Amino acid sequence: MVDLEYLNKIKLVSNPLTQRSIARVVLLPNFEIFRKVEIIIENMEHIPCRENVIFAMNHTDRFNYWPFQYKLWRLKSFPYTTVWVKGKYYRNAFLAKGLDSCNLIPVPSMGYLIEEFYRKKFHKRIDKEIYRKIRDVVDDKESDPETYARDVEETAKLFGDHFVAFIRDYYEKLMSRVAELSILALFEKGLSLIIFPEGTRAAQLGYGKTGIAQVALCTGKAVIPVGCNYSDTIYPGSSPFAKSGRVIYRVGEPLTMDRHLKEFKISDTFSLLSRESQRKYGKQFEGATTVIMDRINALLDEPYRKSPTRV
Repeated sequence: MVDLEYLNKIKLVSNPLTQRSIARVVLLPNFEIFRKVEIIIENMEHIPCRENVIFAMNHTDRFNYWPFQYKLWRLKSFPYTTVWVKGKYYRNAFLAKGLDSCNLIPVPSMGYLIEEFYRKKFHKRIDKEIYRKIRDVVDDKESDPETYARDVEETAKLFGDHFVAFIRDYYEKLMSRVAELSILALFEKGLSLIIFPEGTRAAQLGYGKTGIAQVALCTGKAVIPVGCNYSDTIYPGSSPFAKSGRVIYRVGEPLTMDRHLKEFKISDTFSLLSRESQRKYGKQFEGATTVIMDRINALLDEPYRKSPTRV
């Protein structure tokens, strides 16, 4: 489980050996020998050489950041990267070790925590209906007062009277550590940070969460929007070995604090990824996220663009 102890053990490095090894031993033969994968990065001039940034990319498949990382590695002019990765991918101990060695940052969601605490206590996966009730209570979503009261009572029966306060506080501590690791990556380790703002995979671009905007507004680092097209055709399933084909990364103009994100700038120092910051500066976070998502959408070909009916 990705808990506070696990996050405290994460060690990021500036020049990750495993990333270089995978590039040479796995990706190079896969892309250039056994398969023919054409990796195109359009508008490469928008990526500053030898300067670390925050890449904002749509998430079409499990591995769509690999060809992008590989191409940057081959060009030898750009910093190495770290990636925000869902906590659920760390459930398998062997895979978790591999992800750690690849210099990545696990990001546990509230949903992940609820599922893991339930699994730990009852030794089985949580039922969808039970999960929804607990999640609504934790998120304080009160639609019908009677239903909400019953959900609160059921949650207390499962985990105890203080569970909701506990898990909110614990999630806050975990995200504080994720924030520390992200700042460490950007400033001390000189890494660029790849974030998928949607937080989940989908062929069409979806709604963006505010984490990436918070990192940008807190650190002042430029956000480079990247539209990933056709990676899902070379990675159609769960296999880490690509099929032959072509993937196009279309890079947008850097979004900087002194221009594109200026109206959302926060003068006060704030705690990155905290509940209090979200309460105080939610409008700025949402506004910056909208700008970032619109820029990504403009870089996508038709099959991947946001649906007009999807918010």
